[in-house]
Amino acid sequence: MAPFATNIAPWLAVRDAEAAMDFYTTAFGATETYRLDEGGSLAVAQLSVDGAIFWIQHDEGGPGGSGSIRMILSVEDPDAVFERAVAAGAVVVSPVSEAYGWRTGRLTDPFGHDWEISRQVDPA
Repeated sequence: MAPFATNIAPWLAVRDAEAAMDFYTTAFGATETYRLDEGGSLAVAQLSVDGAIFWIQHDEGGPGGSGSIRMILSVEDPDAVFERAVAAGAVVVSPVSEAYGWRTGRLTDPFGHDWEISRQVDPA
């Protein structure tokens, strides 16, 4: 088995995920590497620009021009990293659980930044 590659990727909350997908595809040559549709429309997508990964999420309540950013930290053992972060002072937003092929927990660091600590368990 190949060693796990830890990485950090930005997670952009946008009001119109389909329009954002179109923009990033056209502007940066982004390609879709993961997609989750809910209610017949794009809810979450992982995009790659020449191997540089980032995420977009449809968020009706998100701010207009400035946007909202969350980080997703993909690690080999999300449970251990999540527990360590909470012990260091992070606040749990949602505990680590498994859904949509990912094991993920969400927390807010002491500086107000949201982090998802995760690992894909069912690669697409």
